[in-house]
Amino acid sequence: MAATEDAVRPPALPWTVRIQLAAFSLAHRRDGSVRRLFCSLADLHVAAKRRPDATGVRSADVTVDASRGLWARVFSPSSSAADAPLPVVIFFHGGGFSLFSAASRPYDALCRRLCSGLGAVVVSVNYRLAPEHRFPAAYDDGVDVLRYLDANGLPADLAVPVDLSSCFLAGDSAGGNIVHHVAQRWTAAISTTSSSLRLAGVILIQPFFGGEERTEAEVALDKVCASLSMGATDAYWREFLPEGATRDHAAARVCGEGVELAEAFPPAMVAVGGLDLLKGWQARYVEALRGKGKDVRVVEYPSAFHGFHAFPEIADSGKLVADMKLFVDEHGNAGDNNPAPF
Repeated sequence: MAATEDAVRPPALPWTVRIQLAAFSLAHRRDGSVRRLFCSLADLHVAAKRRPDATGVRSADVTVDASRGLWARVFSPSSSAADAPLPVVIFFHGGGFSLFSAASRPYDALCRRLCSGLGAVVVSVNYRLAPEHRFPAAYDDGVDVLRYLDANGLPADLAVPVDLSSCFLAGDSAGGNIVHHVAQRWTAAISTTSSSLRLAGVILIQPFFGGEERTEAEVALDKVCASLSMGATDAYWREFLPEGATRDHAAARVCGEGVELAEAFPPAMVAVGGLDLLKGWQARYVEALRGKGKDVRVVEYPSAFHGFHAFPEIADSGKLVADMKLFVDEHGNAGDNNPAPF
């Protein structure tokens, strides 16, 4: 996963993708900080739709904790041809911990694709955002959504049975970071609590990790693609981490022998893009998991930039969904031959 001369060439992209990336770049100042008014105006939201779309997917919003505005959007097939209950994928969106929501148009569309492509019910978490809500708010929200599902299950009107013993966490960029920390918290606690919700696997799509050190990939790929730069990553960390913390904080630097992993931490899939400046940190994360004896599958897309999966026009975006389905199919129901539908 090291940077090469070929890797630093800007990718050839469809014009529709180039326009969207240019707009996203305009949302950031030269120092990488976010133009919040621009982002709030450009971040188009869509409502949940109980009526099935062209692919048979419908959605509904579920309130988890109204006092802090915590909710999730549930995507489900209108019907299921399978006899067995469907797996559940709990999804955390990206955006540097400070942008987007479960209602943002790109993430609503992505979760619909995942629901249809994986043959799973997808629960997209609308966690609280920085800088108003810094570390550990996003992690707290993620764990509390799992607790809510464990206690209450999913809405009875889904029309499809689900299997909470075959539950996966998935997320992209900052969402991938949240996936790791929520999975660690959940699996570290299950030895002392009983739960019907079992994490069968975690899927980290170009997860957002970092540190004070600059990796070879960060230096070589900075500004290669408009979707991410070192200035932007630094700004995101400044807004999310506790006041005065450096990027070597445990929330960001998830690598090395000092990383704590619960014995029950589930199998992981890590998706890496060849043009993603974060890939050096992602490689170190994979090494840390393997060093602890964890099962890790790395899927690489050599010509993919950070955030490629959000664009269905890009072939690798479809390949990612196919790779995710293979992972879910392999690890689903691995620990329960008689799952109980909810």
